[in-house]
Amino acid sequence: MYQLSGVTKNYSKGRSTVAALCGVDLVVSGGEWLAVQGPTGHGKSTLLQILGGLDRPSAGIVEFDGRDLAQLREAEVTKVRAQSIGFVFQTFNLVPTLSAQENVEAALVPLRVSPDARRQRAVIALEAVGLGDRLRHVPGELSGGQQQRVAIARALVKEPKVLLADEPTGNLDEDTRDEIIGLLETMWRERGLTMVLVTHDSSIARRAQRIGVMKNGRLGFRQPRPGQAARAQATRAQATRAQAAGTGTGPAGSAGAETAPSPAPALNPAGGSSPDAQAGPPWVSDHSALQPPDLPDPQAADLEDSDLEDSDLEDSGLPGLEHSGLSDFEDDDSEPADTITFD
Repeated sequence: MYQLSGVTKNYSKGRSTVAALCGVDLVVSGGEWLAVQGPTGHGKSTLLQILGGLDRPSAGIVEFDGRDLAQLREAEVTKVRAQSIGFVFQTFNLVPTLSAQENVEAALVPLRVSPDARRQRAVIALEAVGLGDRLRHVPGELSGGQQQRVAIARALVKEPKVLLADEPTGNLDEDTRDEIIGLLETMWRERGLTMVLVTHDSSIARRAQRIGVMKNGRLGFRQPRPGQAARAQATRAQATRAQAAGTGTGPAGSAGAETAPSPAPALNPAGGSSPDAQAGPPWVSDHSALQPPDLPDPQAADLEDSDLEDSDLEDSGLPGLEHSGLSDFEDDDSEPADTITFD
């Protein structure tokens, strides 16, 4: 899915240069869930933006499905982003004057989906996240959790291969946080998504298959304890058997979260005759064949830390890292605005 080699990103700050990313190497397999943690201002959001084609590296290779995003023309990157990558942000990034349905439809406009198909797919997507009764509500009439559900529906309505989430629960209370992360985890498992999630919350990071740690623009990985992989595999097998029996309640680590709504079997209107309705990536109706790869899963591990500390980097393969003056660096999470019209 992703293969990054020697990726750097530099920003000019007055007369000085800030190194946001310093030679990042990363491989993300299809169907994997990677969580990224680290101190504020050390490159987590910059990495996510480069993975999503929202920004370009200063140097290095960013290969996505065999294509180097760093070398593509802007129009080609925009097309890849529109078709294959969904985004969820901490601040929701909804258009305040548009209804929930219109905000979700906006993701389909670049794909040239017909107006009727757009409306129908948006309704199905909102129903999938439990907001079928809030179609006409504008963001100001919705709670924070409901707004984030709209953002998730908007990200998934185009049926992407990848979901990139930047602190998706950062503005939510604890109960709503559990609700949203449970929904994201359900969507990841049911739809075979590749998910990269940036979070400061260690309890959320532990639910991912791998945990990366960003420090001074460098990426390392937490090392699993002995026996962790075996426990994770056993937990995954148990969840799979429960789902096959029709009694699945979600993977281990989901305790306390509300049961997320089941996703719709398809977001394309059934029986639609308009070719525009098929503009997005093809939908896979048989989700049973979409199982995440058997990677080490820290969600079953009894990781010691409750809050990320610098000592977490001891096992990350990044010895000798020192503070490089990145504390003043702020990642720009804003998503480029596109002109959107509704027929």
